[in-house]
Amino acid sequence: MKRIVEIVPARPGWYARWRLGPDTTRCYPVTLWALLEANDGGGREVVGVDCVGQWPGADDDTDADFVRYLFQTPDSGVPEDAEPPPAGRERHGGPSRAAVPAA
Repeated sequence: MKRIVEIVPARPGWYARWRLGPDTTRCYPVTLWALLEANDGGGREVVGVDCVGQWPGADDDTDADFVRYLFQTPDSGVPEDAEPPPAGRERHGGPSRAAVPAA
């Protein structure tokens, strides 16, 4: 069993990449980093929790396998396999804007 020692928010640009199939991966933004410690104090590790609540080593029923964490500067865009944001959600600090036809 492990215990959480510290939780800190993740800076924009961090992603967790998961393998969904032989040739398919998906990236989700990391929302927080957690420092975990073994109950016996023998070891520590840092894990990132992504925006859908997944983290490496979690006991869940997902078929996805963790591949790696990656960092991409926010001004360079998102990874090509990033999960698209849900419609109507805010992006990059402001609402997404769609073109509105003139009356």
